[in-house]
Amino acid sequence: MTAAVVFIDLQNGFFEDPDLARIQEPLVAQANRLAAAARGRGYAIYHVITEHARDKSTWTLSMLDDDQGFNFVGTEQAAPLAGLELDDAHRLTKIRDSAFFGTSLAQRLRIGGAERIAIAGVSGQNCINRTGSDAFAENLRVAYARDAIGSENPERCREALDMLSDELRQPVLGTDELMDWLAGASGTAGE
Repeated sequence: MTAAVVFIDLQNGFFEDPDLARIQEPLVAQANRLAAAARGRGYAIYHVITEHARDKSTWTLSMLDDDQGFNFVGTEQAAPLAGLELDDAHRLTKIRDSAFFGTSLAQRLRIGGAERIAIAGVSGQNCINRTGSDAFAENLRVAYARDAIGSENPERCREALDMLSDELRQPVLGTDELMDWLAGASGTAGE
């Protein structure tokens, strides 16, 4: 069995929010710790980013309603966070909350033989939540990297992850537990 770690939206544009800006440094440190642990175990690493076109062709309904786009291709907003050590990760671009919507992520995971994935990044109640739900639909076992997930609304994030854990049997684990879970250790939460 192989496994993968999927990092989502660790980009400057998302950390313009003051609540995320406050946790940027520790979140980057935890993401780097998780990536290093995954590399050490030989797991695939994916960095999924959000980028939009200025011509509005990729904008969501709320972006269109507000006539406000962001994370435009090639801008500093769309760039990865400073200090993030994911240069060797497989990089994919998305235009919606789920990392599976309109991307080749599911196909790449299948080709790589991944049966289990860990999800990290921002925001827990939005992109992380939707990616985890879609991974369930793809018959992938999912766990969430408690130490490497951020949100501008921690309470809603906690509620979303609790729901996924309860309803879809997707545990929320610390980095060390997560590495054991990815390896398929028996008796671990979510089995």
